[in-house]
Amino acid sequence: MPDDELYWKSAAELGELYRSGAVSPVEVVDAVLDRMNRVDPALNIMVTVTADQARADAKAAEQRLRSGEELPPLFGVPMTVKDLAETAGVRTTYGCTAFAEYVPEEDAIGWGRLKEQGVILLGKTTTPEFGLLGVTESKLTGSTSTPWRPGYNAGGSSGGAAAAVVAGVGPVAWGSDGGGSIRVPSSLCGAVGIKPSIGRIPTAESTDGDSTDGPIARTVLDAALVFEATNGHHPSDRFSVPRDTRSYVEAAQAPGDLTGVRIAACYDLGQKVLDPDVRRLFTQALEDMRAAGATVTEVGIELPDTSVFFDHINGYEYLAAVEEARAWNVELWPMIEEMAERAKGVTGRQVNAAFRQGKTDIYNAFATAMTGADVMVTPTTAVTAFPHGGDRGPTRPVDGQEVPPLGMLIHAMTEPPSHAGLPAISVPGGFDSDGLPIGLQFIGPLWADADVVSVAARYQRATDWHTRHPEL
Repeated sequence: MPDDELYWKSAAELGELYRSGAVSPVEVVDAVLDRMNRVDPALNIMVTVTADQARADAKAAEQRLRSGEELPPLFGVPMTVKDLAETAGVRTTYGCTAFAEYVPEEDAIGWGRLKEQGVILLGKTTTPEFGLLGVTESKLTGSTSTPWRPGYNAGGSSGGAAAAVVAGVGPVAWGSDGGGSIRVPSSLCGAVGIKPSIGRIPTAESTDGDSTDGPIARTVLDAALVFEATNGHHPSDRFSVPRDTRSYVEAAQAPGDLTGVRIAACYDLGQKVLDPDVRRLFTQALEDMRAAGATVTEVGIELPDTSVFFDHINGYEYLAAVEEARAWNVELWPMIEEMAERAKGVTGRQVNAAFRQGKTDIYNAFATAMTGADVMVTPTTAVTAFPHGGDRGPTRPVDGQEVPPLGMLIHAMTEPPSHAGLPAISVPGGFDSDGLPIGLQFIGPLWADADVVSVAARYQRATDWHTRHPEL
């Protein structure tokens, strides 16, 4: 099979091909590594490449597949891992020059579970320092681009992971999301990205229930396969919950269209700014959902000022990062310095109010907006990809309005569901007049991860956006 067919195969397809003997993991890994070598110079997606180990793992996987033993669905599938997740024996930099040579001894929980499934690591993907920016810009690795237009930002902070998947460097990737860091790059790159409900995928010694690891893929089914393999309680994460009783894979594969599904549609989550092209494509996507049988009702939502909550909830994380970076003599981005400076003016009462009442207010606002609906849908980002522009991205009016720098604006509609702990998934929803992808964000009630996966999969089957590939 030609390389250009192999590296566009989904994880689910590769599993079938492996078991039929039509294709070997060795062929696939070679094809994907060759693809990586061709696209990385234009996109800057890789920090560390584990080519030799990947080829050795592929040979071992080939032998086990030939033995006829029963193996996990993801066995032999190649993937990349965001460079915030620890990988035992493989350099993990956290996007920071201070950790340029750091090699952890243990695996992060999610990646460890995938490795137990026989997934093959291709390497580590780019991220901003500690994931603290909304775009993938790093003093260590530079700027990461969307595959649809090199020189335009991939979003952050899982920009390398999303760009890798869409560029054909592995059918799936491992990312993380605290306020949109999986969903935003998935939108700007044209991928599928899942932010699970709070506690679904554990992180060792977690102190922040808003943040979670999660999958990025080209199809909802592939993302569900990774989600299925990684969800479930772990004693080192106090937020983690037992393994879901519902199968995400079965949810993604459930037959039928959107008939009977009730969807609450919100254009801007109360942010009052949306690029006209994104608005037009979102309107068309709603019509596509109705044509597929869904009942779509437009709703509004009254959210607290989430920019204030961002300062109050996350400000001290930036302050701690700056203090540590100064001790290491590391140069940080001005935005991180400014976030830390603002945190100094936040009172203990404000922090307490944000964590206790603020998050509950956001949760209640979503519950009210979704009354009578199975899921909510919004655009994932208010704009499509934009030229690189440092730590904040460029500044320009959107639909005639002055807005925050674009690197901050793109997280305006992904941050609120994170503070509510809700499941959310971004799927491709079309291309703007410049040929850049938009994402649709499906949000569900707490613990309704399988329902969100099912609705997103049904929508994806009704469209062909995910079948399009960039010309690289």
